[in-house]
Amino acid sequence: MNPINEKLRIKNVVLPNRLVMPPMATSRSIGGAITPELLAYYNEKSQGGHIGLIITEHCYVSLEGKASIRQTSISSDDDIAGWKRLVDLIHGNNTIVFAQISHAGGATTSEITGLNPLSASAINIPRNNNEALPQEMNDHDIAKVISDFAAAALRAKQAGFDGVEIHSAHGYLLNQFYSPFTNKRTDKYTGASVEGRIRLHLEIIAAIKEAVGPDYPLALRLGACDYLDGGTTIDHSIQAAQEFEKAGIDILDITGGLLGYSNPDSTKPGWFASLSQAIKENVTIPVLLTGGIVDGVSANDLLATNKADLIGVGRSIMKDSNWAKNNL
Repeated sequence: MNPINEKLRIKNVVLPNRLVMPPMATSRSIGGAITPELLAYYNEKSQGGHIGLIITEHCYVSLEGKASIRQTSISSDDDIAGWKRLVDLIHGNNTIVFAQISHAGGATTSEITGLNPLSASAINIPRNNNEALPQEMNDHDIAKVISDFAAAALRAKQAGFDGVEIHSAHGYLLNQFYSPFTNKRTDKYTGASVEGRIRLHLEIIAAIKEAVGPDYPLALRLGACDYLDGGTTIDHSIQAAQEFEKAGIDILDITGGLLGYSNPDSTKPGWFASLSQAIKENVTIPVLLTGGIVDGVSANDLLATNKADLIGVGRSIMKDSNWAKNNL
């Protein structure tokens, strides 16, 4: 059997294979709601049950964390019914599905949210076109973010999702706290240490677990390297990954940091394979690798050589809904 066809248990959830459709923004939402176009999209992608796990596109946990005009919302109890329709549809196609929950922080604009963007520090975010600097978050802002993530995770559980993924990559809020490039704080969330930079992550994880219970699967997407002078490095991320495992994270989804989902140092299939392998060697929980994987041979090779435990295929599945059927 090819490695990608092996089952994997995550808490009480059994994935039928190691293929993951990672979160990819579709801009099909209107006003944060689940539209018929979104339902049709996920129905098509999950047909046949060939994908082991679908992680839906990032949804904002609060209005101030909204990243784009047509992003999906999980910021209100009114959102639960729409997500339940989508989850029921995916489950009807015999596919496991997680929700990715996120907060854009300083990567959004007041034109999108109607509010002043917030971040770890008043620092411009790379890849962000917003000319105005975000406001540094105070204790009240941070407490609200923790509460918002926990409430969003509970809504995901109530909607029937099999698990939740916390977004801490690609220049969004938790990545802004995690990177020393954008975190210049001197309080307990200090940018001067890994411990300070992941404190908010650990507080969010604890709050989510209190809200949804200890047996609900929880993943974290980690921007494991910024590829910037003064940014996050793989050594930081090995230390962070070990702490996330101790805190109860069940899957680590490894990708890029402030520069986004591409690796300036590699164009080989599995762009972030060196990062995922280094982290896999230092934790016992499953590690997910995504980036530039376009064929089954590459996917199986990355698994067979212990670069990861799960393989994410994004753009190829977005372009071809039969990719999993034809490549596994």
